[in-house]
Amino acid sequence: MPHPDVDAEQAYLDEAYRCLAAMRDRTARTAAIAEGAAQEVDSAIARQHLAHRLGTLDVDVPGLSFGRLDGDDGARWYVGRRHVEDARGDPVVVDWRADVAVPFYRATAVDPLGLRRRRRFMMSGRRLDDLFDEVFDDPDSVDAAHHGGIPDPLLAELERERTGEMRDIVATIAAEQDEVIRAPLDTCLVVQGGPGTGKTAVGLHRAAFLLYEHRRELDAAGVLVVGPNPIFLRYIAQVLPSLGETAVRQTTLERLLAGTAYRRRGRDGDDTARLKGDARLAGVLAYAVTSSVQPPEDRIEGATPWGPVRLDPDAVFDAVADIHGRGVPHNVGRAALRTRLVRLARQELVARRGEELASLEAVDASLRGDRGWQRALDRIWPPLSASALVRRVLTNRNALRAAADGLLDTGEQALLLRPPTSRVSDEPWTLDDLALLDEAEALLAGSPRAYGHVVVDEAQDLSAMGFRALARRSPDSSMTVLGDLAQATAPAAQSSWDDVIDHLGAPATARRADLDLGYRVPAAIIDVANRLLAEAAPGVTPCRSVRVEGQPPRFVAVEAAAGAEGLHDAIAAAAADLTGRYTSVAVIATPELAPPAHRLPRATVLAPADAKGLEFDAVVVAEPAAIGGGTPQGLRLLYVALTRAVQELVVVHARPLPAALASRSGAGVG
Repeated sequence: MPHPDVDAEQAYLDEAYRCLAAMRDRTARTAAIAEGAAQEVDSAIARQHLAHRLGTLDVDVPGLSFGRLDGDDGARWYVGRRHVEDARGDPVVVDWRADVAVPFYRATAVDPLGLRRRRRFMMSGRRLDDLFDEVFDDPDSVDAAHHGGIPDPLLAELERERTGEMRDIVATIAAEQDEVIRAPLDTCLVVQGGPGTGKTAVGLHRAAFLLYEHRRELDAAGVLVVGPNPIFLRYIAQVLPSLGETAVRQTTLERLLAGTAYRRRGRDGDDTARLKGDARLAGVLAYAVTSSVQPPEDRIEGATPWGPVRLDPDAVFDAVADIHGRGVPHNVGRAALRTRLVRLARQELVARRGEELASLEAVDASLRGDRGWQRALDRIWPPLSASALVRRVLTNRNALRAAADGLLDTGEQALLLRPPTSRVSDEPWTLDDLALLDEAEALLAGSPRAYGHVVVDEAQDLSAMGFRALARRSPDSSMTVLGDLAQATAPAAQSSWDDVIDHLGAPATARRADLDLGYRVPAAIIDVANRLLAEAAPGVTPCRSVRVEGQPPRFVAVEAAAGAEGLHDAIAAAAADLTGRYTSVAVIATPELAPPAHRLPRATVLAPADAKGLEFDAVVVAEPAAIGGGTPQGLRLLYVALTRAVQELVVVHARPLPAALASRSGAGVG
């Protein structure tokens, strides 16, 4: 039977929804007044602020409040997704990010944090289905509200069918997740988390928490969320809006670095991609830039209406050395040198004529029209573009040899070289070139737009050069870096979070956090997948799951004589069975082994690398041997594939299973 207080709590929640609707109505009326404001600029600012506030007052938000806190001091607080107040301004629901809500996530029987009772609501939309109390001076009530250490609402959430989109977890944040979410803004936080530990949700909720705590600062500077691919971005797209936060840029590293300037046409082999991601390439590009500056050996001359100008090479050398020593971006330095040389030219003219001349600007304008003067300036400090610089390093053997001397050996230089195209605009830029282009752009023009906080997910697959690009966008090193080294599969992927911190510039505020308790993937599945780690990622601590109940993976062996068609039939049959019982089903297979889409009408078909960060009710993994490939990188891809299911996993194979799986499957060798 439901708890006897359900009706009373439902009445309170209904009133909370009415108060939220009243808040929205008041804000809408204020917005209408702002529309007619006399000062156009002030009105635009007001409209922007009010539009954001209206966005946070969505009256259709499900589960507006998900719990109640009763303090030892008699205080009572309802905790929820939004702050709600009544007509007098008194709180009806407090935002989950408020300090007063911390005990909802962290109070225990050992340390109740000043609570007498924590009440958890189980909601279906606006309807309260049931509630569960934890009375902290009654250990039996705390135990009664849990199953195997899991609160009933969390257990219900874990058993809920997936819809193809990630949902927020504000009602079920665990204590160790809450500590990560509420870390200070000035922290560069690197989070290692295995499958199902909620690291993606933690990163997004951390962004929402920081926006709540530092609204003015982060509204101005912005928050950047970087995911691995567009599929992942679609999966997480509604999490922050569901928390009332819409002023966040969510993108991939490729989109962030390419923008509209560079079109990716080519693809690098693994060895070349790994080398292009190496931090040594930053040194190669830096030398290519600095070595382009060449002080003159002879004096430089120019013609002006006030007579010829002849600058001594020593004076020019001193000017070049002074500007170069400031470490300014290359093209900024060129502009500074031009100004310095014009001043020297004007000083010479004044000294020779003994009278005041026209302005510095007039002298500059006259020298800009002198081709000899311009050629001399270009020889001393040439104008450079990022695309021309990177293209020259990658396609000109002599330029690469000079820039890479002492940094790359001859074999590595040969890996980088490719034939030049007739025009820079035709260059076949690759994904791995983008970080090089970004590095070059920073060397030439300075750092790109900075953000107040940067969240990076699936970070284990980023290269050193990719991390350098992200660090430039967070000059204060306010970052949340999330990943799992056991799922590192890209050519230039990471094997150590200490290395990642170094790639980010070794900020003094950097610290590590580990999430090793899984909430999504059942233990029966994660335990089988963990058997791959001894070979795939021996330095990673296996993840544990709180979900002790659940079906072990089912292995379906296909006779080798059945061929590809037989394998496809078995995959399609397994998918059809699962789609008849679950809402979201995926088939994960290498592209050459995936059955045609028309044979899997209700299942999502993914390559293993594209499945990272996603979760489905049920998953069919096709031909593990083809995914694993007998290499640590391949086994990590297989680990990814095996840990996407939150209810049921089916493994279909015709080839022999990898040894770690064959020893537990009971399926033998197909």
